[in-house]
Amino acid sequence: MKNTVILFLCAPFLLFANTIKTTSKIKEVTVYLNGAQITRAASCLLQEGSNEVVFTGLSHKIDESSIQISGLGAVSILAIAYDTNYLEKTESNPKIKAWENTIEELEYEVSLVKNTIAGLEEEEKVITSNRIVNGDSQVLDLERIKQVGQYYRERITSIKNEIFKAHLKINKLKLEINDLQQQLAEANNAKATPQGEITITFDAPISTNLNASLSYLVKDAGWVPNYDIKSTGLNAPLSLAYKGNVYQNTGQDWKNVKIALSTGNPNHNISKPKIEAHYLNFVSAYQKRYTPATKKKGYAFNPNVKKVVGTITDESGTPLPGVNVVIKGTTKGTQTDFDGNYALEVPFGQELTFSYIGMRPYELPIYSSIMNVRMEEDAQHLDEVVVTAYGTAAVGAVTGERILKGRVAGVSIRGASKVTSNPQPLYIIDGVPVDNFVEGDLDENEIQDIEVLKGSNASAIYGNRGINGVVVITTKKSETQEGATRTEFTIKKPYTVISDGDITSVEVNTYKIPATYEYFAAPILNENVYLTASFKDWEKHQLLPGEANIYFEGSYAGKTVLDPYTTKKEMILSLGIEHNITVTRQQERNFKSKPFVGSNRILDRSYVLEVKNNKNSKINLKLMDRIPKSQNKEIKVDDIVTNNATYDQNKGLLTWNMAMEPKSVEKESFSFQVRFPKGRYISL
Repeated sequence: MKNTVILFLCAPFLLFANTIKTTSKIKEVTVYLNGAQITRAASCLLQEGSNEVVFTGLSHKIDESSIQISGLGAVSILAIAYDTNYLEKTESNPKIKAWENTIEELEYEVSLVKNTIAGLEEEEKVITSNRIVNGDSQVLDLERIKQVGQYYRERITSIKNEIFKAHLKINKLKLEINDLQQQLAEANNAKATPQGEITITFDAPISTNLNASLSYLVKDAGWVPNYDIKSTGLNAPLSLAYKGNVYQNTGQDWKNVKIALSTGNPNHNISKPKIEAHYLNFVSAYQKRYTPATKKKGYAFNPNVKKVVGTITDESGTPLPGVNVVIKGTTKGTQTDFDGNYALEVPFGQELTFSYIGMRPYELPIYSSIMNVRMEEDAQHLDEVVVTAYGTAAVGAVTGERILKGRVAGVSIRGASKVTSNPQPLYIIDGVPVDNFVEGDLDENEIQDIEVLKGSNASAIYGNRGINGVVVITTKKSETQEGATRTEFTIKKPYTVISDGDITSVEVNTYKIPATYEYFAAPILNENVYLTASFKDWEKHQLLPGEANIYFEGSYAGKTVLDPYTTKKEMILSLGIEHNITVTRQQERNFKSKPFVGSNRILDRSYVLEVKNNKNSKINLKLMDRIPKSQNKEIKVDDIVTNNATYDQNKGLLTWNMAMEPKSVEKESFSFQVRFPKGRYISL
């Protein structure tokens, strides 16, 4: 059915409209987390009076209520209509013609090889039918017979070999032809994509050449944040490459177009909610329902995720076994194992629900292939978040000094170019060596970061070309515009995004972020020691929840998730597990303590934490444990001894900041006592 949005309706003009079919070209695309706005440029000659212009070759997934046109001048609009044309299909796969030409060339080559075989076979017949070794016709001596026999043997053998090789070549060519024919058949049998058409009736006061911009929203498109985080070693800043994985399946390719990535989402209903009074009354116990704690703000559904893994914990960080993880609206799901881990194939659906006895249900859009959840945790009160990568890494040294934003301690681009005396250092701009670079070749406002490498560090990476020093310049890949409700990254480089649902990685920008490195261990949860890098001021980079690939000292450490919505002050990344540092946690026995006093049961707990630094270098280690907090007045936690630990009384968390020498062992301890009524039970 043809759906129309009529701005102005004037029947007399429509009856005598001059119908024009015209094409348009995509000028720019603003990609939202879900959906995209397409802006096209079109031109056509309008006659005086009414003109019906049909813009063809558009997507068939246009939101017709979003259609806008600008650049009209004195021309006015009488009507707008959007329709889907199923008769005229989009142009066929451009590779089809190339495949057909290749098949023709291969078949021609097969014919030539067959002709060669025919010639060789004729030669063989001639040789066979004209043998001269015949005693009745002529008398040959023994030497002559040997010569003739050798000739026949060698030539016939050569002919047979050439024919054999020719047949092998034909078989190979036929295999190539067969593969191309199958590819061609698949392309020809593929379901053709219908075209969208926008019909606009214009009223022109005089004949004019209309140069207009046509824009509209389309569905089945979007982008997903993705990050590459690299560190060259301890004390080196982090290199954070902010990327957008753009996808679209709108039926029309975006070829070499200007792209902007927006953190917003178009919404048909943006009316503010209205809160009314809530009145209480008694209800049946069976009417009580738990409302799922939905976490949707800022989390965009990622259609490219086909499998999700993660760990579910309680508020204290303890893994929860037996949590139900289900694709919302279906019965497909799984449960977490003893360590709170789960893995679930997600071929369909957009949200996961998490439920567990005694805890409120939880809903979360499928935004990443790694989704860790703390049930009932209030993320707004988290001071920091630790995200753990899956992999290992080692510790190295700093490779050079960095100058952020092109300036440090008064050093500018001019200063960077004079780090060494003549001859000039080697300049690397966005990974490409540039000869004869001088100040002014690059606008300073285009520079994101400058790194200066000197001496052995430069030579080790760039060889003899870096003997006079290396200046590594990274340029800005986008311009950031912050609005009241969204941020847009206007990408400077044009991109092509094919309408096949596959990902096109668009580089937003690369940031150099100062980081603090330390080792971290919480043996009450597990006895692994993690190398971590923490950084602040991440808010200014407009980060969104997304997957991150972690690289340390040139090696891939693993994958994690950056979630700025659960981070308040400091973002902490795990760069891997350090096996040369060990931590153990042992409970001491206290046989002299009295287990019962009056009507109360008493539990004395003492723990010893032992840390061994087996490395040949000094380390800084953050060691954490906890003392339980009571939520019941009948449960008393007292006689707390924290010794050398920093104690957070509100959360019961213990922290030791340890500076350890190479090949050293240190021990820390703490203790507490718990009193509660006899016949009752608690879990420590």
